[in-house]
Amino acid sequence: MRWPPDPATWPMAAHSRQVLHRPHRWHIQEDGSGDTIILIHGAGGATQSFRHLFPILTKTHHVVTFDLPGQGFTQLGAQQRCGLDHMAEDILSLIRHEGWKPTQLICHSAGTAIALRLWELGLRPAKGVFGVNAALGNFKGVAGWLFPMMAKALAVTPFSATMFAATTTRSSVRTLIQGTGSTLDRAGLELYYQLATDKGHVDATLSMMAQWSLDGLLTRLPEIDAPTHLITGANDMAVPPQVSRDAAQKLPNARLTELANLGHLAHEEDAATIADLIAT
Repeated sequence: MRWPPDPATWPMAAHSRQVLHRPHRWHIQEDGSGDTIILIHGAGGATQSFRHLFPILTKTHHVVTFDLPGQGFTQLGAQQRCGLDHMAEDILSLIRHEGWKPTQLICHSAGTAIALRLWELGLRPAKGVFGVNAALGNFKGVAGWLFPMMAKALAVTPFSATMFAATTTRSSVRTLIQGTGSTLDRAGLELYYQLATDKGHVDATLSMMAQWSLDGLLTRLPEIDAPTHLITGANDMAVPPQVSRDAAQKLPNARLTELANLGHLAHEEDAATIADLIAT
């Protein structure tokens, strides 16, 4: 997306800055004082995903969030570094470059896998990982091979991202969000529409999907001793609650909270409840 974010239309834009740290040019949002919390969004989102949670947490913490490589306002510097391992390595390098010393990683969906990989790479925040509707499972059945193959095909097909961005409508975005089991207001839907109609954002999201593999991480879950609190929404139709239940059983230091009436974007639907759970 075109830098800088418009303060009139993009959440927390007053706290935005851009940092060139190889291989990417990162969009970072930072505010507050106290212990440091880092927020990591999921695939296809951006910092706007935390627009309600960010201002709550900054009342008591120093809060940092950033767009994943190529998504939102972060400019992708290396197309081949959109998979889990490379992305975690680049984020860890950014964290060390900026001197952040987080006490907790707050994550949504695929961001939880990144956080657990960061733990494996040596980032050990005292309060560990807090994951909302953590995407810690592979697709099952036919989808297990079909969806990754489709993503790979789209990622290498010329103009596929351009076509997707050009043909996306507000109605199709509303349908997509409803398909996650979440309900957002018009302003929230408009932000996802801006993302979905940006060719660069779509291209990076497709690349992330094409390069994403959880096989190694899932095998190692019983060895990851990070304090982990997994939150799952009962209405999540993108990452079913059973995924979090299974992961919580495998992680040796995990607990699970299930929330009724919330979908995949639970932290956007009810940020106050999520903030309360973070504080516990």
